[in-house]
Formats: sequence, structure tokens, C-alpha cells
Amino acid sequence: MKYCNLFFIPFLILLFSCRDDQVKNIDLSGFEWSLTSDDSSIILKNVNPADVHLALLEAGLIPDPFYRDHEKELQWVSEYDWTFVTNFDLEDSFFNHEHIELVFEGLDTYAQVVLNDSLVLLADNMFRNWRIKVKDILNPGNNTLSICFSSPEKKNKARQEQLSYALPDIRGFTRKAAYQFGWDWGPTFVTSGIWKPAYLKAWDGAVIRDVYQRSFEVKGNEANVMLETEVEATTHKQYQIQVFVNDSVNSEYGVQFDQGINLSKIPVRILNPKLWWPNGYGEQHRYKLTVKLLDEDKLMDEVSFKTGLRKVELVQEVDSVGSSFYFKINGIPVFAKGANYIPQDNFLPRLKEENYENLILDAKKSNMNMLRVWGGGIYENDIFYKLCDKHGIMVWQDFMFACNLYPGDSQFVKNVKREATDNIRRIRNHPSLVIWCGNNEVDEAWHNWGWQKQFNYSPEDSVEIWNHYRDLFEDLLPGLVKKYNPEIPYWPSSPSTGWGRPEAYTSGDVHYWGVWWGKEPFEKYEEKVGRFMSEYGFQGIPDLKTIHAFTEPVDRHLGSKVMDVHQKHPFGWEAIQEYMERDYKAPESFEDYVYISQLLQAKGIKTAMEAHRRAKPHCMGTLYWQFNDCWPVTSWSGIDYYGRWKALQYAVKRAYKTYLISFEEKNEHLAIYVVSDSISDVNANLTWKLMDFNGNSLREGQKEISVLKNSSGIYAEVGCNQLAGRKSEFFLSVELWSQNTLLSTAEHYFVKPNQLTLPSADIQIQVLEKNKNYLIELTSETLAKDVSVSSTVDGHFSDKNFDLLPGQKKSLYFVPGPTNDQIPEFEIKCLNDIQ
Repeated sequence: MKYCNLFFIPFLILLFSCRDDQVKNIDLSGFEWSLTSDDSSIILKNVNPADVHLALLEAGLIPDPFYRDHEKELQWVSEYDWTFVTNFDLEDSFFNHEHIELVFEGLDTYAQVVLNDSLVLLADNMFRNWRIKVKDILNPGNNTLSICFSSPEKKNKARQEQLSYALPDIRGFTRKAAYQFGWDWGPTFVTSGIWKPAYLKAWDGAVIRDVYQRSFEVKGNEANVMLETEVEATTHKQYQIQVFVNDSVNSEYGVQFDQGINLSKIPVRILNPKLWWPNGYGEQHRYKLTVKLLDEDKLMDEVSFKTGLRKVELVQEVDSVGSSFYFKINGIPVFAKGANYIPQDNFLPRLKEENYENLILDAKKSNMNMLRVWGGGIYENDIFYKLCDKHGIMVWQDFMFACNLYPGDSQFVKNVKREATDNIRRIRNHPSLVIWCGNNEVDEAWHNWGWQKQFNYSPEDSVEIWNHYRDLFEDLLPGLVKKYNPEIPYWPSSPSTGWGRPEAYTSGDVHYWGVWWGKEPFEKYEEKVGRFMSEYGFQGIPDLKTIHAFTEPVDRHLGSKVMDVHQKHPFGWEAIQEYMERDYKAPESFEDYVYISQLLQAKGIKTAMEAHRRAKPHCMGTLYWQFNDCWPVTSWSGIDYYGRWKALQYAVKRAYKTYLISFEEKNEHLAIYVVSDSISDVNANLTWKLMDFNGNSLREGQKEISVLKNSSGIYAEVGCNQLAGRKSEFFLSVELWSQNTLLSTAEHYFVKPNQLTLPSADIQIQVLEKNKNYLIELTSETLAKDVSVSSTVDGHFSDKNFDLLPGQKKSLYFVPGPTNDQIPEFEIKCLNDIQ
């Protein structure tokens, strides 16, 4: 394909009236569908074709898959082949259009599509979109569309039998969300259905296939933006292209199209441009760009989207210990603060925009600026990236490969090429996108997990497997990124080196799992600090309301069959108990155990986050595992399946603030760090008080300091000699103030929680209601540690699991959920009550 030549048209031509009567879409979800199993034992009428499990659930043929231990009894669903059928009528006028296409934006996964007895498509990739010309197959009047979904598990077994060596997991043969086959935090529900929009599209003459904001350059008070359009035309003919910026005319050009696909580069000038910045670094300014395709006075097609102006750099420079790994946005080094994101449900079609809105807003509330879209899930829906654009959440985007090996035959590689091309082109206009990554943990697994011995690979097998790896992740995918999205860096595999090797901490990114998998203590987080910490984590039990949602009262104890079903890690309970006994007193009460497990999770991950931030600029990113859940489960998440925050998420919110106070014990001195992610220096007052749990001061101090922008440093040291033999009775409280604004506050305890001599706490509570929101004020004469406030109704607390200092007032807010009309009652729990 070559680029078409443009010729400028004076703006006066823009004064004509346009008629949008060319492109017509008919949504297939509006038709009546039936569902039939392959043995005809199940026949359902009037179903939603998005997902077989959901159709069966809606019809009452299966119970709630997430409730109790229903997962095991529902595995039969994915062993069947299933067929969705619809009959629909088309008006004669629809056939006046020159072209009619059948479009599927997503079929999950192996689908045989038959239209009016003609086989029009054999789909084999959940992540691709499909477009078939069908005008000659359709009928005026009645039509029949049949889509048969074959069992992916049967396909995987058949493919494995054809290969001379075994893949670590046969799910690697199928281009489908890997987590749906089960993971160590998720259930096994292998879905099928029309999981994304499907429609008939009719058009005439020419149609816009793609618009890409290729590049931009700022000179003085204007930005020169280059748009690249892809137009398919039926014949050799002249058309006009109009460009609007924020609904105002920017330019218009004439262009001569040939029959077929035509590429055009269109310059756009934006005066007084505003840049897009990550959360915490500036505004997320976006421009609405609209491209219209016209044939004289007739509007043929138009595409509109919002995008932002930003420059992304992945900086890897050799230094004294290895090489750096960090992102520059618009020339400013950015410390990435975020988490690893997984799909929000095992049954993706039932997700609504509000699910995405709530979760991405939670990321912003948590002071995050990055989410890593993990490679065992999906290339997310457009709404995900739009919301990340809006809220300043940078996206680390994995291609969908994780913890497995993959075939290298030409058919598989061709399939992946089309998958990657579709998704690069779909996602690339989003300013939140900052990196493409080839896979999750495949390189590390090959070099460190012992697969060669475990699966008896011969030397010849190993050579072939590694060549297939290189073909995909070092040749095909980086080549496609360079071709279709050259402004964004590509990284072959996350992590670049296994966590057991010293070089993992001197360059690239690292997944540190010595804590949890290696049973190493939380203190190891302070030693194992790499250049970019892209995975680490620890489990916590979800909120009691979440447990009640999937259990009966008889299930609510450790060791119950149902609780075990909702714990997918092979030694999950064992690890939680072992770590709990190190740092806390393990309670006998199940409710208290849930509470302590969340404190344990928060303590561990807080230790890691603070170590990473203190190590700036050696370390320039921290992404914990994991942000969210796909079902109700005990897992590493900070936010559970129902959107309820664990103690971890409140710790994240505090640890990711622009200014952080953190501590490091050095012999008999305690170093007080101040970390700043601000792009400006600030003059501040650092105050500290060493006190006992009744509020009696042993020593106080204050210091005027100048906190440098984008920095980490020690600003004070406090001697601990006076605490010899009494460390369990004292703590240090530190505050950072600037111009009567509290920038940060933190407490340091000199022993582990199970060694603290905590007094009884008598917490006073006052609740004020206004417009159905609640201001809660708490006070206590003694230290109340890890105070948790809960409500009888669902909602969100502005803060939770905090330390209530002696004689100080703590104010927080509670916002009930939108469907809650009940007046809430509040309950308070703190560590003093249990330890």
C-alpha cells in the first residue's frame, strides 16, 4: 500500500450540509437467539448469545457458578459443543448498499459461522476481530445465522496429540484468555460465546477502516500532529477528508483514492497545546479528534475519538550497578506506582461500564499512576483504556502470553500476527499506553522453572522450543509494534531475569517472589529491590460481606470445603498461617482471623512499597500483585470481586501519596526518609515525637527542610538508645507540613505487632449524617492500633486500618452504595482488642 497525495481545500467548502446516510449497522444482539447443546439434550429459546454459562444461568439450568463449591459440578458445560442460532429479516432497502459485511469484534473461541447454509468463517482466536463480506449470501426477507462453538478443551487435547513434545499446559494451543482454564487465584470456567459486539455493516463507495495519531511535535505555541487514515474504496475516485479538533474545523483536504486500501497522512495543527500527564504529574488533557470522509455533499463515514499529546520514553542507561529502567513522560522521569490488573470476571460479557468506572477510579483514589494488564487475561475493552486516559493511569500492556510455551507452526504464528495487529491498532491511540510487553514470565520459566527436565525435552526439542520463543517475542511482536506503534517501547518478557539471580536487581524489571513462594520474611523486601518491581505480593482473606456472599454459615471457618475451594493456591492457607505466627498472634475467632490476615497482607506489601520508593532513583517502579479479583476468593488482591477494599488497598493509598515518610533502622539510629514524586521542590517542616502508648512524650524534635523534587533522602535521624529493653512500649510519630498543609504522616514501631504491649483502647465515635453520607470522628485516650470501622450496609470508607493516636481526633467519611437506603450502623475493631 502506498500513501495517497493530499491537496488542500479552502475552508469555505466546509459550509455545506452533510447527510449521514451511508454507513448502516444492525446489531445482532437485538435478534432472538436459541442455544442448543451438541447432543440436543439442552435447547433454549430467547437467550443472550454472549456466553453459554450465562445463558444457562439465566434459564435456571445451572446454579450460581461462584457460590459455595459449584465450580466443580459445572465443568461439564465446557465439555460440550454449543450452537447459537438466530433467524432475522432484512428489508429490501438494506440491499441498496454496495457492500454488506458481517462483523464480529470477538468470538470466544473456536467458532464455525454458517449464514444461510454457507460456511463463512472458521474462527480460532478470542482476541481477533472478523469481517466477512456477505451481501451475496444474505436474502431480502428471512435469514438464518448459526454459530457453533467447539469445546476448547477438546481442541487442546487434539493439538497436543499432534505435537512430538508436551507443552507445560495444553491451554497454550488456544488463543483464549488463559486464566479461564484456572489459575492460583481463579476458578476453571472455560467459556464460549459472542463475547463482543457483532453486527451487519453496510456501506457505499468508501469507508474509514482506521485513524491513527501517528506522531506530534511541539514548536513554540503549536503542536503539529500527524494523523494516518486507512480508507477502503470501491473505485478510483476523489474524496474529501475533514478533520475536527474538539468539534471545531481544523482542516480539509482532497484525496484521490484507488480501488482497495488507501493510506493518507494528514497534518493537523493545534494552537496552545496542552499535554497529557500521568496521575499526580499534571492534567490529563485530551483532544477530541474527528475525521469525516465525504463525497461532494455526502458524508460517507466518520471516526471520532479522544486522545492526548504525550511523549513516552523507556530509559535504559548504563550506570554504576547495571542499567536503569524507568519511564519518562514528556521528558519528566516518572516513578510508576500501581498494580497488576487481571480481568474483572470469569464471565466477561456481564461486565458493565460502571464496573470499569469504579475500579479505575479506585486506582486513582489509591494514588496510582500505572496498571499492568497481565498476559494471562485479555486485551481489555475500549472503556478500560478510555478511563485510564481520563484518570492518568499509565498502561503496561502485555501481549496475551503467560507462564507457558507455545506452538511455532505457521498457522499459529499467522494467527498471533493477526491478533497482535488487531489489538495494537485498536489500543495505540490511547495516551495511557506506555509499553508493549511480549509475555508474562515465559523467559523466566524457560530458564529457571526446570521445564526441560520436568517434560523430558531432548536437546533437539529445546532448540526448537527456544527458536519458537524467539520467533514470537524477539522478532514477530517487536516488528509489529515498530510497524504499527513505533512511538511506544517494546519489552520482550516480564520479568527480564528470574528473582533468584543477582542480575535481576541491577537491570530490567523483576518479579520478586522470595516472599510467599520462597517463604522469606517480609524484611527481605527491603533487600531485594530492583530497578523496576513489576510483581510481588501476599495474600489476604476478603471482607466478611464477600465471604457471606459465597458461603452458608456452616462454611465460615478455616478448613471448610467451601473456603478451600475459594483458595486456589496449593499452600495458601499454610503460608498465611506461617507468616501470621511470625508477626501477629493468630486468633481463634474466624472473624478476627480475617481481620488479622488483612493486616498481615497490608504490612508485608507496605514494607515492599516503601523500600522501593526509598530506593529511588535506583528503583523507579512498584507494581504489586494484584489489584483486583475475577471471583470471590482469598487472593493477593487489594480490592475483592465485589469492589470491597481490603486493608491492603488503604495501605496502598497511603504509601502511594506524592510525599511519603518512611523509616530505616540503622544500628541504634532510626533514619527518617522523605520521598517526593512532586515535580517541584518544597520547603517543609518535619516534626517527630517519640511517645508511649498513652501519649507521654519521651523526646520531640522538628526541622525545617527543603524537599527536592522527584527525590528520596534521609532528612533526620533519631537515636534509640533510650529504648533499650522498652521498645515494645514506644513508637515514633512523624509529620511533614508545608504552609499549614499536612503533606504526610507516619508511625514507626520498634518491634513486631505480636510483641507490642498494647493497652486497652476505649474508642469514642461520633457520627454526623449529611445527604446520606456520613462523617465519622474517632478519639481515644490511648493508642488504638489498626483501627477498622465496618458498616452494616455496603459502601466505601475514606480510610480504614489506621492507627488512632492518643488524644488526637481522626475524621473519615463513609459513602453508602447507590442501592443502600438503610441507615448504617458502625462497628469498630482494633488490634488492641485481639492482641
